[in-house]
Amino acid sequence: MKPKVLLVDDSQPMREILKMMLADAAVVVGECGDGAEALDAYTRLQPDWVLMDVDMKDVDGIAATRQIIAAYPQAQVMIVTDHDDRELRHAALEAGALRYVVKEDLLSILEILKT
Repeated sequence: MKPKVLLVDDSQPMREILKMMLADAAVVVGECGDGAEALDAYTRLQPDWVLMDVDMKDVDGIAATRQIIAAYPQAQVMIVTDHDDRELRHAALEAGALRYVVKEDLLSILEILKT
């Protein structure tokens, strides 16, 4: 059975790329353009994974991850970002993210979803 995935990224083109890439590996059950929408979407959709960008306008991905994990400790959040930054990676993992993927290595998402 394919995992259910929620996409949280302020870039519509990036969400489209992720949907195309995930077409055979997962079911995209929802999309959010900002971290402010992520907790509500998670509550409604109960995905297996959240693919979360970091840089978003109102609520960034680290804060949104923290909110989701606080409400749903079993949630699986994967940060998907342009930033290959040690401090940001540490902050994401501290917030409760299980994985951190740099967008230049998007194909690794497929391997992670298989596990």
